[in-house]
Amino acid sequence: MPVTSINGREMPPSPIRKLVPFAEKAKKEGTKIYHLNIGQPDIETPDTMLNAIHNFPLKVVEYSHSAGLESYRKKLTGYYKRFGIELDYTEIIITTGGSEAIEIAMMSCMDPGDEILIPEPFYANYNGFSAKANVKVIPIRSTIESGFALPPISEFEKFITPKTKAIMICNPSNPTGYLYSKEELESLKEIVKKHDLWLFSDEVYREFCYDGKEYTSVMHLTGIENNVVLLDSISKRYSACGARIGALISHNKELMATALKFAQARLSPPTFGQVAAEAAIDTPDSYFAKVKAEYVSRRDFVVKALNEMEGVFCPKPSGAFYCIARLPIDNADKFCQWLLEDFSLEKETVMLAPATGFYSRPDMGTDEVRIAYVLNLDDLKRAMNCLSEALLVYPGRVVKKVAAAATN
Repeated sequence: MPVTSINGREMPPSPIRKLVPFAEKAKKEGTKIYHLNIGQPDIETPDTMLNAIHNFPLKVVEYSHSAGLESYRKKLTGYYKRFGIELDYTEIIITTGGSEAIEIAMMSCMDPGDEILIPEPFYANYNGFSAKANVKVIPIRSTIESGFALPPISEFEKFITPKTKAIMICNPSNPTGYLYSKEELESLKEIVKKHDLWLFSDEVYREFCYDGKEYTSVMHLTGIENNVVLLDSISKRYSACGARIGALISHNKELMATALKFAQARLSPPTFGQVAAEAAIDTPDSYFAKVKAEYVSRRDFVVKALNEMEGVFCPKPSGAFYCIARLPIDNADKFCQWLLEDFSLEKETVMLAPATGFYSRPDMGTDEVRIAYVLNLDDLKRAMNCLSEALLVYPGRVVKKVAAAATN
């Protein structure tokens, strides 16, 4: 019997979705599950998008230009201008979700065996994208005690080698919800400039910045214009994860010409998704104001509820719709599976993402979970009640260890 490829065997499975079989079994047995494990908002997709799909005018669903519909890219330049980002439409390539944007960026900018520095914990699929590009991720550790602030630049310097070709950040961050400040980005600029590195920035959550804190894009940094690659997606800002529309953006003409060859190889991004995304740019500000206020309410409730549980510590995130909490448990993977297999409160339980999947080593994040506060407040209240009760009866509860660590 033939064997699968080395690339396939080394491709990491999704740590966010690995518990799905246990959730499916629990549902079949009549247990209601509150899904806080994945960033799928329950916010309604704006009518601007849905109406564009319902009123699709063409009789043939054609290929678009490999870089995306010209009308969409031109309209996108106006969207980015609202955030102080000046672009020509030729500096945008539309991709099949933000995922493809990251993959094309890595393949366009890096050779097999090259290294990319990423602050951890980081979005789990960065491991998968780098594996496909045969690129090695070098993690730079951030800590829950600091709220997952950018590690000191001296930490980045320690890991720079002749193979280092790029630094990647997510701002605001998935999975931590941390929002990098202008000062932090300026410090990154200096090391990028010093070593002539690429700076990739995943900025899909820019609409969701809280507490009066301002979003700063890497595109705002001066002096490294040809080093910067902006990675984007409509999935989160319009609650349109299934549309699968993203973007790769750079002022670097050589990079864009290279990236276009990869875009041509997959022919074109989804037509219906582009039509919907182009229409979505007309979504009124009132939509985002309402959504943002809703996420602030959800965040405030979840973080308060978590920190009121004995032995739990959760820093308050300033962006996106995730937080990481440290729990009084022996092992996050075991605990999250136990929630689905062995625990229910009045036939209800909660599904969380073990934070181990967001770190580079399996021995890290073993007492942490990522929580996506993507459900309405009533559901979040029931979910937090489930979690609180579960922690009281979990066989692997470790109170003293976590309580002591949380005070350091």
